[in-house]
Amino acid sequence: MTQPILDTLDALPRTPASDVKKHGWRGVMQSVTHHGKVLVTNHNAPEAVILSTAEYRAMVEAVRAAQAQVPATLENLRKRFDERLSVLNEADAGERLRALIGQAPRLEGKVKAGSGF
Repeated sequence: MTQPILDTLDALPRTPASDVKKHGWRGVMQSVTHHGKVLVTNHNAPEAVILSTAEYRAMVEAVRAAQAQVPATLENLRKRFDERLSVLNEADAGERLRALIGQAPRLEGKVKAGSGF
């Protein structure tokens, strides 16, 4: 299934609540059928979004797919974190840290931070 494009409220096709009253449910659903989704406004303020069932299903599927990736992403992050911290478990870690702290910084006029400086 293709990933839905999640529009901001400003990008959605709009219909005022008065049109919903004037044209009835059938008129609103014609717009939903044409656009897939419609923002209902009241005095130009967003009030509700009406979605087609296809649009709703696509959004639910996108959320499920994103949720399925969370455990793998967290495991990858945990692994990278553990790899970076593993040097602290080495026998000479304390000595290396003391030697590093004892050195004068060599910044050469630049700010350096993190592993990618």
